[in-house]
Amino acid sequence: GVYELGFFSPDNSQNLYVGIWFKGITPRTVVWVANRETPVTDSTANLTISSNGSLVLLDGKRDVGWSTGESFASNGSRAELSDTGDLIVTEEVSGRPLWQSFEHLGDTLLPYSSAMYNLATGEKRVLTSWKSYTDPSPGDFVAQITPQVPSQVFTTRGSMPYYRTGPWAKIRFTGIPGMDETLTSPFSFQQDANGSGSFSYIRRNFKLSRLVLTSEGSLKRFQYSGTDWDVTSEPPLANSCDFYGVCGPFGVCVMLASPECKCFKGFVPKSIEEWKRGNWTDGCVRRTELDCQGNASGKYVNIFHPVANIKPPDFYEFVTSVDAEGCYRSCLRNCSCLAFAYIRGIGA
Repeated sequence: GVYELGFFSPDNSQNLYVGIWFKGITPRTVVWVANRETPVTDSTANLTISSNGSLVLLDGKRDVGWSTGESFASNGSRAELSDTGDLIVTEEVSGRPLWQSFEHLGDTLLPYSSAMYNLATGEKRVLTSWKSYTDPSPGDFVAQITPQVPSQVFTTRGSMPYYRTGPWAKIRFTGIPGMDETLTSPFSFQQDANGSGSFSYIRRNFKLSRLVLTSEGSLKRFQYSGTDWDVTSEPPLANSCDFYGVCGPFGVCVMLASPECKCFKGFVPKSIEEWKRGNWTDGCVRRTELDCQGNASGKYVNIFHPVANIKPPDFYEFVTSVDAEGCYRSCLRNCSCLAFAYIRGIGA
């Protein structure tokens, strides 16, 4: 098999964790941790099936350090590590899945696993970073897909927005330049009218791969070359322009510019003093107040100013069955519409 399940200790640590990692790869690459919040230090700890059918981690004193958290009223159960890296607890007789690790994500998506949300049930699967490279306890960053249509991946740092990918456009995220736009893209997004959606990682070749939310808050895709893990995809977070809301409302971040933030044409900094200090979070305001009703006649005519190479705004609204011209006219007639975009692959 490709994966192994067992106990491991991070570097320079007495803590013991139950984890899943790639078999035969050095250094060990852990892809899932059961007891990331409750490490044990007793070398006599063991993982076993309890009398109620759940999977439990017991320390040397027989105290429960971690469990699947459910009592299965079944005729016995067993735990098995699948070829896809999914730890599955099944009913002994019927083989019916009772619990699986793919439904309890850590910091990693493996091929055939998925992040998801379900508005009806409140269920969601998110990625949570490690605290550090050697500490698997929950870190500062959480990445999840949003219920917007089309959806995007949104990363928070604590309670604060940190990064977003921009909306999904069939085979790519609009806010990640250079993302694989071919039909061999390893990702799939599904949304339905019942308020559920999933972002799946698909294996397109036989190479080992994984998608990881790092302890620094970056989503990176790794592929094993046979000797090392190569980074094949990552958002451009090395540039501060990709941090959430860095330039505030109606501000645009310009890479390699000084100052880094500028106002859109027709706008000025809301606070000149803060702008000069390099604090751009207040953003910009219109130089001339918008006369939405006076567009058809009068001295001034409202127009749209084309801007290239930026993400659609966070609170976008998707309009179906509208072409680019229809999108333009619809936005022009709506006083609450601030801008529009027609994106190849999804529309307006």
